[in-house]
Amino acid sequence: METVAITLLVIDTITLIVLVLLQSGKSAGLSGAISGGAEQLFGKQKARGIDAVLHRTTVVTGVLFFVLAFLVAYVL
Repeated sequence: METVAITLLVIDTITLIVLVLLQSGKSAGLSGAISGGAEQLFGKQKARGIDAVLHRTTVVTGVLFFVLAFLVAYVL
């Protein structure tokens, strides 16, 4: 059981890293944040298409990461 949980945690970690790297940036770096790129943070713009899928998948993978990490660290 412990080996399965650790294997799933490693697979989930690699998947989470890949998903984060595939996402596009929300602003043009620090200069974009200073010159008004931060308005997107509070705006009502929603991600569409592949960005929405990547965002939802990243959230699910992140939650799974914390559940598996807790399981490996405290339960097993």
